[in-house]
Amino acid sequence: MFTRLTVPTPFQIGPVNAYLAGRTLVDPGPDSEEAWSHLLDALDERNLEPDDIERVVITHPHPDHFGLAHRFRDAGATVVATPDAAAIVSDFEGRFERECEFFTDFFERCGMARSTAETVTGLPEVFLRYAPDVAVDQEVVQGDTLVVHDTVLDVDEVLGHADGECVLSFDADGERQAIVGDHVLLEITPNPFLLPPGEDGERPRVLPAYNRSLDRLRDRDYDRLLPGHRDLIDRPSERIGEIREAHEERTANVKALVDGPTTPVDVMEGLFEDLPVTESFAGMSEAVGHLDVLEDRGEVTLRDRGGVLVYEPQ
Repeated sequence: MFTRLTVPTPFQIGPVNAYLAGRTLVDPGPDSEEAWSHLLDALDERNLEPDDIERVVITHPHPDHFGLAHRFRDAGATVVATPDAAAIVSDFEGRFERECEFFTDFFERCGMARSTAETVTGLPEVFLRYAPDVAVDQEVVQGDTLVVHDTVLDVDEVLGHADGECVLSFDADGERQAIVGDHVLLEITPNPFLLPPGEDGERPRVLPAYNRSLDRLRDRDYDRLLPGHRDLIDRPSERIGEIREAHEERTANVKALVDGPTTPVDVMEGLFEDLPVTESFAGMSEAVGHLDVLEDRGEVTLRDRGGVLVYEPQ
């Protein structure tokens, strides 16, 4: 039903998968002239112009997935996303600034030097050029449906890789399939990126929620998953099981590192030797995420030691 269109990105992950069905486009790619030209060629091959696209669906608010949405909206398309994603893509720079403020302080409390924390949180500023703000015309939530060519897409809100993430499930060619964004990837274990506090003031415990989300998806026995990067996934339950096993192995490694008062920076350095500063946000996301899992299971305790967060074995 959906045709995969491979769109180049300037990011290390490589090309992003956009999906086209009729006049509905899912995740158009980053806002760059290279991506736009590539996408125009793909549409032209199907006798389509930008103003023929009637609806753009965003699976999650990362620049490599939503950046070009504003060009299609300017050409008349309706943009669809979850409420949390809509709030982010409508003010992406504002979200970046709030994240910088929170994570600079948070990483310092995790044992990182202030100057390093400022560098780590400021690096993603370069992404802003690929992610112009776009207004969302239709917000969808858990249990909503979208209809494409008489096919019903079920909306499932998930958490793990990004705030406001969703999965779109449907039946096609006698199979149960789903467009999953970056929630499940074939050759890569998706990063459980840290998120800033929500309206309740609490920092979301992303990795525990991601593990639960993966377990739910595995139980649904999909026949095929359409991911945001690289190849399609023809054995979804098996691949999800591999990701969960990788998470459990990493959690065990983190538990072994907590042999006394241990900061998240200690854990990151124990997991990744000589990690470049450009990868430190992902590294901190891994460290804190697995510490969250251990705390959630009652295997470590967290305390504030003079303004620094430390974990100890339970």
